[in-house]
Parts: sequence; structure tokens; C-alpha cells
Amino acid sequence: MKGRRRSGSMVKVEEVGGRVEEMLDRNAYVNINANWVNAKGAWLIHVVLVFTGKIIIDTIPGMTQQISWTLVNLIYLALSYLMFHWVTGIPFDNELHGGAYDDLTLWEQIDDGAQYTPSKKWLFTAPILLFLASTHYTNYNPWLFAVNLTALILLAIIPKLPQLHRQRVRFLAEDASGMATPVTPSFSQTNQAGPLDPSSITDAHFK
Repeated sequence: MKGRRRSGSMVKVEEVGGRVEEMLDRNAYVNINANWVNAKGAWLIHVVLVFTGKIIIDTIPGMTQQISWTLVNLIYLALSYLMFHWVTGIPFDNELHGGAYDDLTLWEQIDDGAQYTPSKKWLFTAPILLFLASTHYTNYNPWLFAVNLTALILLAIIPKLPQLHRQRVRFLAEDASGMATPVTPSFSQTNQAGPLDPSSITDAHFK
């Protein structure tokens, strides 16, 4: 019995967006989807959004400062992860770049993928500062500290590491089930010999 080739592992790590053609397409026009992080006020908007969210959450009846700061931290981390590390591609003028950004997240598009630029340092530092503030205003509650720290590491620090730049973890990328898909010997021999003339097919081919 012959079958399809199976994957050697259920988890596969591969690099995306490294072809020369894609690099040329990216340099053809300015990527306005990622350039806004270097504009005036782009850094300040994070502070404004955090304090705006804090004011809105504090208006909820019965809300305590500990829960309020924890919610602000978690919501900020979740939204920033969704925006910078989950969604790929660009929402507009994609045809100008020939789809070169289709596989790249916003974080990978910023500053053409360069590491340790001022904008990326700020985006790396902002969630850490918010975590420290939330830890202080939750009176160093160990349970809330554990929740905030876990969210910070998983949603803000690990995705920004240079080692994970343009790396994708694929689950079940190929046929990784425990068994191969069976193929009847008659069809495997037929495919090796080439296409058959329909007039020459007999009952023996279906046995």
C-alpha cells in the first residue's frame, strides 16, 4: 500500500517574507500602514488611550482601583497584540506593493523590519511601564501580579523578540495524522505509466 508523504512533525516553524521580489515591491512605494508610528503624536496616543480607557472603566459602578488597573493593562495588551502581532497585510493600497506585505504583521512592517529603532523601543517599553503602574496601583497583589506579568510576557515581550521576526509556527501544516491516505495499487501503477486512453479501460482497472 502506498500513500501520501506524511509530515515529520505536527509543528513547523518557517520564515515568511524573505524573497527578493517581495523586498523590491516593498521599496517601490512608502508603506503608509506602518509609517504612522514615526509621526508626531504617535507615541503620545498610547498614553492618551490608556488614560481614556482608565476613566471609562472607572465609571463602572462598584469598580475598584485594583480591578480597574488590571483591566486597563489586559485590554491594552490584548488590543496591541491584535494590532501589531496578529493581523497581517495592509488594509489599503496593497496593489501598489504587489502583495509583498500579505504575510507580515504590522510589527514586522515597521521601519522595514529593522530592530531596535526608536519607535520599536517605545512600543516595547510602553507595555512594561503600564505593567509597572498597574502593579503599583494593585498594591502588589500576588494574584493580579501573576495575571499581569503573564499577559505582559505572552502578549507584549515574546512576540517582539528579534528571534521571532518573520517566524511562523504552523500546526498540522501537512498530513500529520498517524496514518497515510491509502491508494489502490492499480491506480498507483496507472499513474506511473501515464494517462490511459478511455477506450482502453477495462474491468481489470477497477479490481
